Amino acid sequence: MRPAPERAGRPAPGPVHRLRAADPGHGTVHLVHPGALAVGVYRALADALPAGDGLTVLDLSGLPEYFEAALTGGRADTTVQALADRLLEELRSAPGDTLAGWSFGGVVAQAMVERLPADRRPRELVLLDSIAPTEGYQQPDEALDPPLLLGWFGMYLGAKRGRPVPLTAEHLAGVGTEEGLLLVLDAAVTAGALLPDTPLPGLRKLYETYVDGLLRNNRLTAPYRPVPASVPLVLVTAERGLLPGDRTLGWEPLARHGLAVRGCPGDHYTMLTRPDAAALIAGLVRPDRRTRP
Repeated sequence: MRPAPERAGRPAPGPVHRLRAADPGHGTVHLVHPGALAVGVYRALADALPAGDGLTVLDLSGLPEYFEAALTGGRADTTVQALADRLLEELRSAPGDTLAGWSFGGVVAQAMVERLPADRRPRELVLLDSIAPTEGYQQPDEALDPPLLLGWFGMYLGAKRGRPVPLTAEHLAGVGTEEGLLLVLDAAVTAGALLPDTPLPGLRKLYETYVDGLLRNNRLTAPYRPVPASVPLVLVTAERGLLPGDRTLGWEPLARHGLAVRGCPGDHYTMLTRPDAAALIAGLVRPDRRTRP
Protein backbone atom coordinates (compact mmCIF):
# COMPACT_ATOMS: atom_id res chain seq x y z
CA MET A 1 0.00 0.00 0.00
CA ARG A 2 2.99 2.39 0.04
CA PRO A 3 2.49 4.95 -2.72
CA ALA A 4 6.16 5.70 -3.43
CA PRO A 5 6.96 5.16 -7.10
CA GLU A 6 10.30 6.86 -6.63
CA ARG A 7 11.45 3.70 -4.80
CA ALA A 8 10.71 1.47 -7.77
CA GLY A 9 13.66 -0.72 -8.58
CA ARG A 10 15.37 -0.09 -5.26
CA PRO A 11 15.74 -2.92 -2.75
CA ALA A 12 13.26 -2.61 0.09
CA PRO A 13 14.69 -2.25 3.61
CA GLY A 14 14.33 -5.15 5.99
CA PRO A 15 10.95 -5.65 7.68
CA VAL A 16 12.08 -5.55 11.33
CA HIS A 17 12.17 -2.05 12.87
CA ARG A 18 12.88 -1.86 16.60
CA LEU A 19 11.47 1.54 17.50
CA ARG A 20 12.11 1.04 21.20
CA ALA A 21 14.08 -1.71 22.93
CA ALA A 22 12.63 -3.27 26.07
CA ASP A 23 14.44 -2.90 29.37
CA PRO A 24 15.31 -6.03 31.37
CA GLY A 25 12.19 -7.53 32.91
CA HIS A 26 9.92 -5.81 30.39
CA GLY A 27 8.22 -7.15 27.29
CA THR A 28 8.02 -6.09 23.63
CA VAL A 29 4.97 -5.35 21.53
CA HIS A 30 5.32 -6.62 17.95
CA LEU A 31 3.10 -4.85 15.42
CA VAL A 32 2.58 -5.93 11.79
CA HIS A 33 2.44 -2.94 9.45
CA PRO A 34 1.32 -3.22 5.79
CA GLY A 35 2.94 -0.03 4.57
CA ALA A 36 1.06 2.98 3.15
CA LEU A 37 2.53 5.23 5.84
CA ALA A 38 6.13 5.21 7.02
CA VAL A 39 7.04 3.15 10.09
CA GLY A 40 7.64 6.39 11.97
CA VAL A 41 3.89 6.81 12.46
CA TYR A 42 4.23 4.42 15.41
CA ARG A 43 6.50 6.79 17.34
CA ALA A 44 3.43 8.12 19.16
CA LEU A 45 2.54 4.59 20.25
CA ALA A 46 6.13 3.86 21.32
CA ASP A 47 6.12 7.02 23.44
CA ALA A 48 2.74 6.13 24.97
CA LEU A 49 3.83 2.69 26.17
CA PRO A 50 4.86 2.40 29.84
CA ALA A 51 8.52 3.11 30.53
CA GLY A 52 10.67 0.09 29.80
CA ASP A 53 8.31 -1.64 27.37
CA GLY A 54 9.54 -2.13 23.81
CA LEU A 55 7.96 -1.76 20.38
CA THR A 56 9.07 -3.57 17.23
CA VAL A 57 7.29 -2.88 13.94
CA LEU A 58 7.23 -5.66 11.34
CA ASP A 59 6.85 -3.77 8.06
CA LEU A 60 5.56 -5.92 5.21
CA SER A 61 6.94 -3.34 2.77
CA GLY A 62 10.37 -4.63 3.70
CA LEU A 63 9.54 -7.84 1.83
CA PRO A 64 10.16 -7.29 -1.91
CA GLU A 65 7.57 -9.86 -2.97
CA TYR A 66 4.97 -7.74 -1.18
CA PHE A 67 6.21 -4.20 -1.74
CA GLU A 68 6.88 -4.48 -5.46
CA ALA A 69 3.34 -5.66 -6.21
CA ALA A 70 2.11 -2.14 -5.40
CA LEU A 71 4.31 -0.81 -8.21
CA THR A 72 3.54 -3.44 -10.84
CA GLY A 73 -0.24 -3.72 -11.00
CA GLY A 74 -1.17 -5.05 -7.57
CA ARG A 75 -0.48 -8.78 -8.09
CA ALA A 76 1.85 -10.30 -5.50
CA ASP A 77 3.66 -13.57 -6.02
CA THR A 78 3.11 -14.71 -2.44
CA THR A 79 0.37 -15.67 0.05
CA VAL A 80 -0.82 -14.59 3.47
CA GLN A 81 0.71 -17.75 4.96
CA ALA A 82 4.04 -17.12 3.24
CA LEU A 83 4.13 -13.53 4.51
CA ALA A 84 3.46 -14.76 8.05
CA ASP A 85 6.29 -17.30 7.77
CA ARG A 86 8.68 -14.67 6.40
CA LEU A 87 8.05 -12.31 9.29
CA LEU A 88 8.51 -15.09 11.85
CA GLU A 89 11.72 -16.10 10.11
CA GLU A 90 13.01 -12.52 10.07
CA LEU A 91 12.13 -12.07 13.71
CA ARG A 92 13.79 -15.34 14.71
CA SER A 93 11.72 -15.49 17.87
CA ALA A 94 8.12 -15.57 19.08
CA PRO A 95 6.24 -12.26 18.88
CA GLY A 96 6.44 -11.67 22.64
CA ASP A 97 3.73 -10.81 25.11
CA THR A 98 1.49 -9.01 22.65
CA LEU A 99 1.12 -9.17 18.87
CA ALA A 100 -0.84 -6.54 16.98
CA GLY A 101 -1.57 -5.68 13.37
CA TRP A 102 -2.94 -2.63 11.62
CA SER A 103 -5.26 -2.95 8.60
CA PHE A 104 -4.07 -5.84 6.36
CA GLY A 105 -1.32 -6.33 8.92
CA GLY A 106 -3.95 -7.73 11.26
CA VAL A 107 -4.71 -10.52 8.78
CA VAL A 108 -1.04 -11.46 8.61
CA ALA A 109 -0.66 -11.16 12.39
CA GLN A 110 -3.49 -13.63 12.94
CA ALA A 111 -1.82 -16.07 10.55
CA MET A 112 1.43 -15.66 12.49
CA VAL A 113 -0.26 -16.58 15.77
CA GLU A 114 -1.61 -19.82 14.32
CA ARG A 115 1.79 -20.80 12.94
CA LEU A 116 3.47 -20.55 16.33
CA PRO A 117 3.71 -23.42 18.85
CA ALA A 118 0.98 -23.17 21.48
CA ASP A 119 3.46 -22.28 24.23
CA ARG A 120 4.89 -19.36 22.22
CA ARG A 121 1.66 -17.64 21.22
CA PRO A 122 0.88 -14.19 22.61
CA ARG A 123 -1.79 -13.94 25.28
CA GLU A 124 -4.06 -12.11 22.80
CA LEU A 125 -4.07 -10.52 19.36
CA VAL A 126 -4.83 -6.81 18.96
CA LEU A 127 -6.30 -5.79 15.61
CA LEU A 128 -6.16 -2.11 14.65
CA ASP A 129 -9.04 -1.30 12.27
CA SER A 130 -8.38 -4.56 10.42
CA ILE A 131 -11.01 -6.15 8.16
CA ALA A 132 -11.33 -9.90 8.69
CA PRO A 133 -10.57 -12.36 5.87
CA THR A 134 -13.96 -14.02 6.35
CA GLU A 135 -16.84 -14.82 4.02
CA GLY A 136 -18.75 -11.67 3.16
CA TYR A 137 -15.66 -9.52 3.65
CA GLN A 138 -13.56 -11.10 0.91
CA GLN A 139 -14.69 -9.01 -2.03
CA PRO A 140 -13.85 -9.12 -5.76
CA ASP A 141 -11.82 -6.23 -7.12
CA GLU A 142 -14.87 -4.65 -8.75
CA ALA A 143 -16.50 -4.22 -5.33
CA LEU A 144 -13.86 -1.56 -4.61
CA ASP A 145 -15.66 1.17 -6.52
CA PRO A 146 -14.35 4.74 -7.05
CA PRO A 147 -16.36 6.49 -4.28
CA LEU A 148 -15.10 3.98 -1.71
CA LEU A 149 -11.48 4.11 -2.91
CA LEU A 150 -11.44 7.90 -3.23
CA GLY A 151 -12.74 8.28 0.32
CA TRP A 152 -9.98 6.03 1.65
CA PHE A 153 -7.43 7.88 -0.48
CA GLY A 154 -8.56 11.21 0.94
CA MET A 155 -8.03 9.90 4.49
CA TYR A 156 -4.61 8.56 3.52
CA LEU A 157 -3.56 11.81 1.87
CA GLY A 158 -4.63 13.83 4.90
CA ALA A 159 -2.67 11.57 7.25
CA LYS A 160 0.41 11.61 5.03
CA ARG A 161 0.41 15.40 4.83
CA GLY A 162 -0.63 16.01 8.42
CA ARG A 163 -3.72 17.95 7.33
CA PRO A 164 -7.12 16.20 7.36
CA VAL A 165 -8.84 16.30 3.98
CA PRO A 166 -12.57 16.89 4.62
CA LEU A 167 -14.31 14.51 2.21
CA THR A 168 -17.48 12.66 3.11
CA ALA A 169 -19.34 9.81 1.45
CA GLU A 170 -21.94 12.37 0.39
CA HIS A 171 -19.28 14.40 -1.46
CA LEU A 172 -18.19 11.35 -3.42
CA ALA A 173 -21.48 9.55 -3.98
CA GLY A 174 -21.79 8.34 -7.57
CA VAL A 175 -18.60 9.95 -8.86
CA GLY A 176 -16.12 8.34 -11.24
CA THR A 177 -12.37 8.33 -10.75
CA GLU A 178 -11.54 11.49 -12.73
CA GLU A 179 -14.34 13.57 -11.25
CA GLY A 180 -13.53 12.25 -7.81
CA LEU A 181 -9.83 13.09 -8.07
CA LEU A 182 -10.77 16.68 -8.87
CA LEU A 183 -12.83 16.74 -5.68
CA VAL A 184 -9.95 15.26 -3.70
CA LEU A 185 -7.53 17.79 -5.19
CA ASP A 186 -9.81 20.71 -4.38
CA ALA A 187 -10.42 19.51 -0.81
CA ALA A 188 -6.72 18.81 -0.23
CA VAL A 189 -5.66 22.25 -1.49
CA THR A 190 -8.33 23.93 0.64
CA ALA A 191 -7.13 21.98 3.70
CA GLY A 192 -3.50 22.86 3.04
CA ALA A 193 -2.56 19.22 2.43
CA LEU A 194 -1.48 20.01 -1.16
CA LEU A 195 -0.09 23.12 -2.80
CA PRO A 196 -2.44 25.09 -5.08
CA ASP A 197 -0.30 24.28 -8.14
CA THR A 198 -0.35 20.50 -7.55
CA PRO A 199 -0.87 18.90 -10.99
CA LEU A 200 -3.75 16.49 -11.40
CA PRO A 201 -1.56 13.91 -13.25
CA GLY A 202 0.77 13.73 -10.23
CA LEU A 203 -2.16 13.16 -7.88
CA ARG A 204 -3.56 10.55 -10.26
CA LYS A 205 -0.26 8.64 -10.23
CA LEU A 206 -0.21 8.64 -6.43
CA TYR A 207 -3.81 7.43 -6.39
CA GLU A 208 -3.12 4.64 -8.88
CA THR A 209 -0.19 3.35 -6.82
CA TYR A 210 -2.31 3.56 -3.68
CA VAL A 211 -5.09 1.58 -5.35
CA ASP A 212 -2.63 -1.04 -6.62
CA GLY A 213 -1.59 -1.56 -3.01
CA LEU A 214 -5.20 -2.05 -1.96
CA LEU A 215 -5.81 -4.46 -4.83
CA ARG A 216 -2.71 -6.43 -3.85
CA ASN A 217 -4.05 -6.88 -0.32
CA ASN A 218 -7.52 -7.71 -1.61
CA ARG A 219 -6.13 -10.37 -3.95
CA LEU A 220 -3.99 -11.88 -1.20
CA THR A 221 -7.03 -12.10 1.07
CA ALA A 222 -9.50 -13.47 -1.49
CA PRO A 223 -8.20 -17.10 -1.61
CA TYR A 224 -7.10 -17.17 2.05
CA ARG A 225 -9.03 -19.43 4.42
CA PRO A 226 -8.00 -18.63 8.00
CA VAL A 227 -8.45 -20.98 10.93
CA PRO A 228 -10.26 -19.69 14.03
CA ALA A 229 -8.06 -17.75 16.40
CA SER A 230 -6.45 -19.72 19.21
CA VAL A 231 -6.15 -16.61 21.41
CA PRO A 232 -8.64 -13.88 22.36
CA LEU A 233 -9.04 -11.04 19.86
CA VAL A 234 -9.16 -7.33 20.67
CA LEU A 235 -10.42 -5.16 17.82
CA VAL A 236 -9.84 -1.39 17.84
CA THR A 237 -12.11 0.39 15.36
CA ALA A 238 -11.38 3.94 14.25
CA GLU A 239 -14.07 6.58 14.63
CA ARG A 240 -13.89 6.98 10.86
CA GLY A 241 -12.71 3.59 9.67
CA LEU A 242 -12.70 1.84 6.33
CA LEU A 243 -16.20 0.44 6.92
CA PRO A 244 -18.13 3.00 8.98
CA GLY A 245 -20.85 1.54 11.16
CA ASP A 246 -19.47 -2.02 11.04
CA ARG A 247 -18.71 -2.87 14.67
CA THR A 248 -16.79 -6.15 14.33
CA LEU A 249 -15.35 -5.89 10.78
CA GLY A 250 -16.10 -9.60 10.25
CA TRP A 251 -13.95 -11.07 13.05
CA GLU A 252 -16.74 -12.79 15.02
CA PRO A 253 -16.55 -16.15 13.15
CA LEU A 254 -12.83 -16.40 13.97
CA ALA A 255 -13.09 -15.32 17.61
CA ARG A 256 -13.69 -18.65 19.34
CA HIS A 257 -11.92 -17.37 22.47
CA GLY A 258 -13.72 -14.05 22.55
CA LEU A 259 -13.77 -10.71 20.74
CA ALA A 260 -13.51 -7.39 22.58
CA VAL A 261 -14.22 -4.24 20.55
CA ARG A 262 -12.99 -0.77 21.47
CA GLY A 263 -13.63 2.50 19.67
CA CYS A 264 -10.73 4.83 18.92
CA PRO A 265 -10.45 8.53 17.96
CA GLY A 266 -9.36 9.43 14.45
CA ASP A 267 -9.71 7.77 11.08
CA HIS A 268 -8.11 4.62 9.69
CA TYR A 269 -4.77 6.40 9.27
CA THR A 270 -4.68 9.13 11.92
CA MET A 271 -5.47 6.59 14.66
CA LEU A 272 -1.75 5.73 14.41
CA THR A 273 -0.51 9.27 15.12
CA ARG A 274 -3.05 11.01 17.36
CA PRO A 275 -1.84 11.18 20.99
CA ASP A 276 -5.29 10.30 22.37
CA ALA A 277 -5.54 7.26 20.09
CA ALA A 278 -1.96 6.22 20.88
CA ALA A 279 -2.70 6.34 24.61
CA LEU A 280 -5.77 4.13 24.18
CA ILE A 281 -3.94 1.61 21.99
CA ALA A 282 -0.93 1.56 24.33
CA GLY A 283 -3.19 0.48 27.16
CA LEU A 284 -4.43 -2.46 25.09
CA VAL A 285 -1.15 -3.73 23.65
CA ARG A 286 1.14 -3.28 26.66
CA PRO A 287 3.08 -6.45 27.51
CA ASP A 288 1.95 -8.39 30.54
CA ARG A 289 4.76 -8.27 33.13
CA ARG A 290 3.20 -11.14 35.03
CA THR A 291 4.78 -13.42 32.42
CA ARG A 292 8.22 -11.88 33.01
CA PRO A 293 10.80 -13.04 35.54
